[in-house]
Amino acid sequence: MDVDGLNAGYARDLLEEYLENPESVPSEWRRLFESGASDVVATHPGLTRLLETLDGGPNGHPAAAPAEPVPAEAVPAEAPKAQSAPDTEPTSSELLGGVAAAMALVKAHRMHGHLAARLDPLGSEPPGDPALEAERLIPKLTPDLQSRIPASVLRLYVPGDTLLDALPRLRATYCGTIAYEIEHISDHEKRLWLRQAIESGRYRRPLSADEKKGLLAQLSRVEAFEQYLRRAFLGQKQFSIEGLDAMVPMLDEAVELAAESGAHDVVIGMAHRGRLNVLAHTLGLGYDSIIREFEGERTIDAVVSTDEGGTGDVKYHLGAEGTRSTSVGDITVTLASNPSHLEAVDPVVEGRARAEQTDRSTRMGLHDPSVALPVLIHGDASFPGQGGVAETLNLSALDGYSVGGTLHLIANNQVGFTTDPMEGRSTRYSSDLAKGFDIPIIHVNADDPEAAISAIRLSLAFRRRFESDVVVDIVGYRRHGHNEQDEAAYTQPLMAAQIAGHPTARQLFAQRLTEEGVVTAEEAEKLVKDVTDELRRAHEALKATFGGGERGDEQRIPASTVDEIVTAVGAEALRTLNDHLLSVPDTFTIHPKLKTQLERRRQALDQGGIDWGQAEALAFGSLLLEGIPIRLTGQDTERGTFSHRHAMLHDVHTGETYAPLQHLEAATASCEIYNSPLSEYACLGFEYGYSVAAPEALVLWEAQFGDFVNGGQIVIDQFIVAGMAKWRELTRLTLLLPHGYEGNGPEHSSARLERFLQLAAQENIRVCNCSTAAQYFHLVRRQALDPVGRPLVVMTPKGLLRLRQASSTLGDLADGSFAPVLDDPAAARKKVRRLVVCSGKLYYDIVGHEERAGARHVAVVRVEQLYPFPVEEYARVVASYPRVEEIVWAQEEPQNMGAWRTIRHRLEAPGVPLRYVGRPWRASPSEGYPTAHLIEQDRIVREALKGLAD
Repeated sequence: MDVDGLNAGYARDLLEEYLENPESVPSEWRRLFESGASDVVATHPGLTRLLETLDGGPNGHPAAAPAEPVPAEAVPAEAPKAQSAPDTEPTSSELLGGVAAAMALVKAHRMHGHLAARLDPLGSEPPGDPALEAERLIPKLTPDLQSRIPASVLRLYVPGDTLLDALPRLRATYCGTIAYEIEHISDHEKRLWLRQAIESGRYRRPLSADEKKGLLAQLSRVEAFEQYLRRAFLGQKQFSIEGLDAMVPMLDEAVELAAESGAHDVVIGMAHRGRLNVLAHTLGLGYDSIIREFEGERTIDAVVSTDEGGTGDVKYHLGAEGTRSTSVGDITVTLASNPSHLEAVDPVVEGRARAEQTDRSTRMGLHDPSVALPVLIHGDASFPGQGGVAETLNLSALDGYSVGGTLHLIANNQVGFTTDPMEGRSTRYSSDLAKGFDIPIIHVNADDPEAAISAIRLSLAFRRRFESDVVVDIVGYRRHGHNEQDEAAYTQPLMAAQIAGHPTARQLFAQRLTEEGVVTAEEAEKLVKDVTDELRRAHEALKATFGGGERGDEQRIPASTVDEIVTAVGAEALRTLNDHLLSVPDTFTIHPKLKTQLERRRQALDQGGIDWGQAEALAFGSLLLEGIPIRLTGQDTERGTFSHRHAMLHDVHTGETYAPLQHLEAATASCEIYNSPLSEYACLGFEYGYSVAAPEALVLWEAQFGDFVNGGQIVIDQFIVAGMAKWRELTRLTLLLPHGYEGNGPEHSSARLERFLQLAAQENIRVCNCSTAAQYFHLVRRQALDPVGRPLVVMTPKGLLRLRQASSTLGDLADGSFAPVLDDPAAARKKVRRLVVCSGKLYYDIVGHEERAGARHVAVVRVEQLYPFPVEEYARVVASYPRVEEIVWAQEEPQNMGAWRTIRHRLEAPGVPLRYVGRPWRASPSEGYPTAHLIEQDRIVREALKGLAD
């Protein structure tokens, strides 16, 4: 068969497939490659050398794969060079068949070696795989045949001249107490780099005697800490790390390597298991502060003797920040606060890391992944079980969310609470989800701390090289139950019995070092005693402080300073800004239809008609000029679900993008605008984390429709509304939730306003439903400029985005401010007998209705801020109508939804009846048919204007 130039590329691709698996290509191509007669074969790197080594005549047997070239920088100095077999012999069918079998054996170890690895500290027998057994291949790879196969033709990186020399080392590499899954990765360069790194052993160098002593000291601290707490606080929950003790030295190694790579911060997210140990030994939190939390369960004196007071969260949810000294300087280590919802903290950590990595003093927000390392510690049951993990992994390679690779550690207890793995997942390993994202996976036996350290070294080298995630599955056990009050033997009796008789990781390592002569048995025991004594001294000193504090009042979020904030922007400044926002490079071509729409924004400043999108752009632009960074993300946010924003323009000829907000010459802060994936949970958690770490920035997340925000309800409940009360976490995260009944059905009408109002307390959030573009302009600026940060939830409109009546003038922006309550501008106050109070879009349905002209005795008032409720402003408006006989609250939502049930008591006025008008109690937010919607909407408006008795 001849291969012409046109088909050469295809032929080379087939040859690559053949070299990986000869059976994967058609037989005629296999015969061509095995003949060696094709130019494609002759020009393949290394293949000529293979044929020469084997006396390469055509023989009808599969050829061996060539050695791939290794980048010079990827080969360590100590790695032995592969050499040809010392004695060559004429090629035979047996030898060529042996080479093919050897290649299959090498591939099997790389792909399936983990199946024969000794990963379980409890000693369960690995399943193995027949492909890993040399004697079961065809032809059988006997020791004699192995000795005749040169290792150089097998593309191996372990030492050895022949397969006989190299195979034991290959087995030790892939089938020991550490194992690898890398062959699923689609990127050839990554696979090659990992093979070289793994097989050369460059990241698994033996520890020196001093390093071993240091590792033993670490394990001693970990064990002594847990044992002291259990004895001192019998029955209290501590969620011990025992069985996964190596995780703490692994984290220490990660911190050290991150600092060496230039990181200033390490951000860690984890659940309860082992958290106290990490706080003490990775972050360096004093033993007394942790013991105080245990004493707090026995006496209030333990916690009121600090300034924090007696409120907050359980000890194994609390976050902290510490400074660690490394060989290259200090580094900040942060453990993010988290709820009991497993894996909920994952996207929060990613967002915090992204914020640390972003230089917000630059207009584009320069992103440097080396500045911060995110570390996520997962559970073996929650990693495959919680959907937030997959959502978070999906963010890893996206421009707006990438953090340059996350180190994932799976704290694998081999049980989830009381659920066995076979009941909790449909995959062999808890880590298998990561394969879908091309992430390398390293499995390591938790009882081999040296292997565990080497896993971290390899992982962070891979992250540094490729800016990609890595998963390390630490296979251990849980020495006690789910918590210290739980009896594991009820549900896992055999495992519990086995664990009870199993030595600890420290004991096993100490025994090894004693046998090696690195330490004596007495020295090993003294390490534990010293830590125990230190804990006892800290405990006694803490007890001496009890009784000296006074119980303080429940702490509140600091009062808002909104009355002192100036949100207006001068008219001339807005004109100049508007011109900049409508300018694009001369070579950039905007879509003709869109260009016409944007040009109307020039006229709007003089003629009126500043719509929602323009007001928002002016608000954002003015903040950037004042040095306030902006980050806006969400579903279809660059354009806006309803095509109103167009913050990112697209050239109709080239497809290139241009964001005017990112090209304001006078801007002194960054503007980040990104479309998000179709996710609420992870994306909302990410932005929460970003906003906490960047308190000076205005971070906004927009839902495609507000109805979909309940996909992120865990983040709302556990972080956004409760983070301040539980953890003293301040954020000005802003949620933009399209809301309003326009006949589009139950899933495109309601942002579930009632849920946010139900969660509102202690001035923890702000909830607003603006009805004009100017109100939104001032609200956005107020949110950014208020020194007291708190989350803002905005019920944003849909139909009002372009409604002329909801637009504003230049004067509204230049001279006005945000008004929590908007009075009726056309009301004849002395004639008004009915006061209709509403919020948002419904106002325009009421004042635009045909019955409005005949209802001059009715005034329509808008409540723009629903929480904190503007008590004084509302009272002033009601008092300004001296003849009012009735107050009507009108809403689109059903009576059991919307604002009614939460603010009803705020609407009452002395001596004036209060009545509800709206949809009746319903299980679903709205009608499914547009005609039914119109009928119901008309009924609500007529009843509000005319009343039941009119």
